[in-house]
Amino acid sequence: MSQISNHTSQISKILVANRGEIALRIMRSAKEMGIKTVAVFSEADRNALHVRYADEAICIGPAPSNQSYLVGEKIIEACKATGAQAIHPGYGFLSENAGFARAVKDAGLILIGPTPEAMETMGNKLSAKAAALKYNIPMVPGTEEAITDLEEAKIRAVEVGFPILIKAAAGGGGKGMRIVERVEDFEEQMHLAVSEATSAFGDGAVFIERYVTSPRHIEIQVLGDTYGNIVHLFERECSVQRRHQKVVEEAPSSVLTEEIRQEMGRCAVDVARSVNYVGAGTVEFILDENLDFFFLEMNTRLQVEHPVTEMITGLDLVKEQIKIARGEALSYQQDDLKINGHAVELRVYAEDPLNNFLPDIGTLQTYVIPKGNGVRVDDGFEEGMEIPIYYDPMIAKLITFGANREEAINRMIRAIDEYDITGIQTTLSFGKFVMQHQAFTSGNFDTHFVSKYFNADSLKNDNKEEAMLAALATVLMLQKEKIAVSANTQVESASSWKKNRKNYL
Repeated sequence: MSQISNHTSQISKILVANRGEIALRIMRSAKEMGIKTVAVFSEADRNALHVRYADEAICIGPAPSNQSYLVGEKIIEACKATGAQAIHPGYGFLSENAGFARAVKDAGLILIGPTPEAMETMGNKLSAKAAALKYNIPMVPGTEEAITDLEEAKIRAVEVGFPILIKAAAGGGGKGMRIVERVEDFEEQMHLAVSEATSAFGDGAVFIERYVTSPRHIEIQVLGDTYGNIVHLFERECSVQRRHQKVVEEAPSSVLTEEIRQEMGRCAVDVARSVNYVGAGTVEFILDENLDFFFLEMNTRLQVEHPVTEMITGLDLVKEQIKIARGEALSYQQDDLKINGHAVELRVYAEDPLNNFLPDIGTLQTYVIPKGNGVRVDDGFEEGMEIPIYYDPMIAKLITFGANREEAINRMIRAIDEYDITGIQTTLSFGKFVMQHQAFTSGNFDTHFVSKYFNADSLKNDNKEEAMLAALATVLMLQKEKIAVSANTQVESASSWKKNRKNYL
């Protein structure tokens, strides 16, 4: 593997090409390393916390992301103008854009992330599969190439066996993905998948896989340096999802045996090795009801759920990214890494769980975060701020850590109860529902958790109980006050009588 030159003395200032909680999270780690930071912001984020926290800040355009955070040229210009030597893209926006990564390199700047070539290979599910197959990584049965001909696709689907999954080769987030139960429905679902993939990614290429009916979503965090050293930092389970997007994550998984964990970790390292991976990345797998696992894809960036890995390993992944980017070798080997305790993360979204998790934009009239032992909040807002309509509606990541899974879950319930947000609907109530549900606490759940157990009545009952308890508390309080008033009146009357009695004696 080719090595890059050591940049240790060159990174004294980093531009963070992102916003919100992840921008703040990156800046804090950089500050601890003695590195200055530059914030970029759209006009909608002019008063955002990450803008105020950074050492410097530059406006890069109007509120829409395609006129600001997604315009690579503006970000590179801002980097040069401020004298920053490196760019950290966070996640989302340009974090997995190979064209941007190449432009950063061509500009003589350092991207805190993998190479453009690794992004390109792993950014397409089919080329990612081809790379992983060289290392004999388990794959879900299906096609290994894009299919455009409808009749050929139908024949292959029958060969794989229904139910099948039609998936877009590019992109993610559940777009261009269709489950087909019967051959009679295949043609319609194929057209819909291609159309959605074309609209979302500008690429209508799709492929077919066998549909795993009770899947669990397990991912492995990997780190690779510029000297060919690659390690994994164990697994995260991300099976509680809505619209194919994660809401609750934990580390480690409650279902993996040590033998499976080691095998998945080995496979994840091999997948990273297949593209000479440098930096932090995540290899995603699907686990079936028999605990057989299959490679899905690789995310070539920092993940939203990285804090749970940090909690159980004691590593700061952002600091590790920066060290790798400036040419340092990993300071540990695989055998040095151990799992310590358990961590759970809830993504706190400005969404209404009772209205199909639709965004609920507004003002944070009240915003008080939970505190205490084992509680971490990564956020980018404060009381009185508006949730912008232009971006992802995530307010914060709430993470709890415990000596074991039970303690981490109980601590999460306590933290949710202490998290006070008014003015908008959030996923806090949904998070508490998950933490208290028998399927989750027992570890017996899969990616269908929401469709199986959660509906519009799930929280209404809780809300009714809370309302009844609140009403009862009010009644008891009023009764207590009434009794107190009555008692005071009697005391005052008795005192007056005693005074009067004394006066008349």
